[in-house]
Amino acid sequence: MTATRRLAAILAADVAGYSRLMGADEEGTLERLKALRRELVDPKIAEHHGRIVKTTGDGLLVEFASVVDAVRCAVAVQQAMPEQNTNVSADNRIELRIGINLGDVIVEGDDLYGDGVNIAARIEALADAGGVFVSNTVHDHVRDRVPFVFEDLGEQQVKNITRPVRVYRVRDAGLAARPPLTPALPLPDKPSIAVLPFTNMSGDPEQEFFADGMVDDIISALSRYPSLFVIARNSSFTYKGRAVDVKQIGRELGVRYVLEGSVRKAGNRVRVTAQLIQAEAGNHVWANGYDRDLADIFALQDEITEAVATAVAPAIADAERQRAMRKPPGRLDAWAAYQRGLWHFSIGTPNDNALAESFFQQAIDLDPGFAGGYTGLAYAQTRAAGVYGTRTLAKIWDATLALARRAVTLDGNDAEARTCFAEQLMRRGDYGGALAELELALAISPNLAGAYGVLGAVLMWSGDPRKGRTALENSIRLDPRNPNMTLRLLDVTISYYLSREYDAAVEAAKRAIRSYPDYSNMYRWLAAALGQTGRIEEAKEALAKAIAMAPTAFDMFVSRRVPWHRPEDYAHMLDGLRKAGWDG
Repeated sequence: MTATRRLAAILAADVAGYSRLMGADEEGTLERLKALRRELVDPKIAEHHGRIVKTTGDGLLVEFASVVDAVRCAVAVQQAMPEQNTNVSADNRIELRIGINLGDVIVEGDDLYGDGVNIAARIEALADAGGVFVSNTVHDHVRDRVPFVFEDLGEQQVKNITRPVRVYRVRDAGLAARPPLTPALPLPDKPSIAVLPFTNMSGDPEQEFFADGMVDDIISALSRYPSLFVIARNSSFTYKGRAVDVKQIGRELGVRYVLEGSVRKAGNRVRVTAQLIQAEAGNHVWANGYDRDLADIFALQDEITEAVATAVAPAIADAERQRAMRKPPGRLDAWAAYQRGLWHFSIGTPNDNALAESFFQQAIDLDPGFAGGYTGLAYAQTRAAGVYGTRTLAKIWDATLALARRAVTLDGNDAEARTCFAEQLMRRGDYGGALAELELALAISPNLAGAYGVLGAVLMWSGDPRKGRTALENSIRLDPRNPNMTLRLLDVTISYYLSREYDAAVEAAKRAIRSYPDYSNMYRWLAAALGQTGRIEEAKEALAKAIAMAPTAFDMFVSRRVPWHRPEDYAHMLDGLRKAGWDG
């Protein structure tokens, strides 16, 4: 007889630490596990068209006809687990491990057998609590079809499987910069809000930039209210294109309110709908629609901003309404070019940074009076030299200062322009001038995460690393999911090093490297911190990586002192690197 076979996506799941949980509270664990199955796991499997093949105590084996459905189901379950564990002590929490494989299986009645099943089970055994691990066959089929990040864990030798299996950890795209199942962020002591990307209802992909630009301006305007805590654009936009429950967003960003909406543009008319939701309960607080001529788009943004501010914080309704302080560009095509530049800049790769430069330059060419184009170009050129090494500091040195100064001249009320100018002054060792600009920037926009980030760097490099770290942590809290978090995490690491808290610097660097393993500058400071702690073998390994990954950047920062390093801080860094084995 010939066995019946078919290709299937197999999901294997079990409870991490199940024996310990049962030993501590057998009846309670069983009840919680039954409730978890009933309220979350089984409904999600059904929603994603899965079939439960069998259960084994704490384990599940599920078949999917679609590997995309299998991955989506697994991520949806893990995303919802923190809510299931609300008010449950850490020792009693049920956390799942999930493994997925796509392969040929043998069918016998309702049961499945074969390597396709065995590999899924072995991958699940490798997974950490709260993790979703998949085989290379799954990765190859879904990587361009789901909005998730895949972390390559390399080839793994698993039990009873002859060949090594390449395994990937799946992470929700918005959680790429931090581990899954991060505890909910605490709510600030004032009204807090995240503005999500508005849905483009026009059916024209080109209008994405129009919708994104509107949301960007709403965030900027809301950020100018001192009574509000406003999440930065970078973090809000990690939810773009994803169907995520507002309760989850509220937990992940630590906000009480979420604003969502849609934009439909047709001809010279634009229709905008917006609704404010109380995230914890999911209740609608306020909703409204606007139907306007396109020429009134900037006034429309002010209307939405004022309405939301009044709904979220009535106490500020009687205060003088602050209109948009950043001048809108004279031409909408310049504004669209600027939005495209921001989008590429946020991705954080050398190629996208180069594209961002070209779009910012296009915005300047189209509207020389628009401050945003100059600010964006200054940031992109600075990153090209300081992070990617595609430019040299000497070649961009005068240009970036001139760009930032021009932006401030064009619009003195643009907080981002003043922040950019402050960073350029800092890089020239003008700490006093930088602090003066940042004071003005934060007076204009008290919730500007970038201003707090630059403030942290200025304080750190001017001799007050502990106070600088406080500002850096404030920046990270305002923008907890910034795709370009590398620079902030690097500065936090440096602040520990400069305050001679070497063990803390090592831990901060290692945490950052887990999320950003390709960022060479982090290895340089890790090597110096390890050298100071006497962990010489580890230090040598980190030093070798720093040099091998980006020799040009290493030479730029180490072989000679850059202007924003004080002589004593530069000597302090070199001392750690020499202890790590650097012979310069």
